[in-house]
Amino acid sequence: MTGAPFVTGRVSTPAGEVPRASTALSWRDHWGTLFVRLAMGRMAYTVEPGLYAVGSPSPESPVLVSANYKLSFDHLRSRLGGLDAWILVLDTKGINVWCAAGKGTFGTDEIVRRVAATRLAEVVTGRRLILPQLGAPGVSAHEVTRQTRFGVVYGPVRAADIPEFLRAGMKATPGMRRVRFGIRDRAVLIPVELVIGAKLIFGVASVMVLLGGLVRWGYSVDRAAASAPGVAALALAAFAFPVVLVPLLLPWLPGRAFAVKGAWVGAAMALGLYLAAHAGVVNPGGRLELWGWMAGWTALASYVAMNFTGASTYTSLSGVYAEMKRAIPAQAVLAAAAAVLWISGRLAGS
Repeated sequence: MTGAPFVTGRVSTPAGEVPRASTALSWRDHWGTLFVRLAMGRMAYTVEPGLYAVGSPSPESPVLVSANYKLSFDHLRSRLGGLDAWILVLDTKGINVWCAAGKGTFGTDEIVRRVAATRLAEVVTGRRLILPQLGAPGVSAHEVTRQTRFGVVYGPVRAADIPEFLRAGMKATPGMRRVRFGIRDRAVLIPVELVIGAKLIFGVASVMVLLGGLVRWGYSVDRAAASAPGVAALALAAFAFPVVLVPLLLPWLPGRAFAVKGAWVGAAMALGLYLAAHAGVVNPGGRLELWGWMAGWTALASYVAMNFTGASTYTSLSGVYAEMKRAIPAQAVLAAAAAVLWISGRLAGS
């Protein structure tokens, strides 16, 4: 832990030496954030759980609780410049606070374990833990107090509000309690979804390129090669468009379920493809192939939209399961119909 690049020294305490974390993010931190946003090394981007110091904290300094997902830890420490505080990092298995609270790794038991493991009662005289508000679903505050003798105070939603929150005597304004999910928050999700889904969609596109050579009397390599650019482009567009459009347009898309919101995007994409085909802008093939593409685009957009349920403030875990139970069978039927139409169109056009 003391060898981490962000550690700038150590603070002596009755429970031993505590690493001091810098509040300034280095180029390594920024590069790490970029790679994580591109889904590279996501589950390995962690901080060792334990107690950290920021500034020159005393026994009376506040104790802020965070996850060991390094992006969460970096976001917190970078907002504490000029402050003296302790950061208690829980072992959330590399998951951010909000998701970890839902999965149970940011929860009562881990807080109790970490308070004991760090001998926090010997380090601080104050008996309050400041938890992020988004971690509340996984925590039983009264049980934490019963087992540790530390009271629980829920801090603001955004780390940027922590300095003001502390200056106000740990009193949060209504604005600090409000969970926002603005266009910037939603746009950040796009790169990681593109990278995660790239392998699957490239595989699907490759299969469709190969199937493009189907003819009634067998198989034509020349036909497959001739149609390959168009088939690949339409297959990739079927994935890329909803990945970009769904999060950007999320508040304005009709319906509560993400599958429905995605279906609206897919339907709009299908209409656009139909108009473009009839205007001669694109050539998706014959009539049956066009219908196949339209059905496939709608099914895929609906499915892709559901990937955002775990990254938004719009759904609960039970709601996600309920939506999947209803939506996936319908998406599968529509995708199967799309495949039948497209293959039938290839054969009919041979």
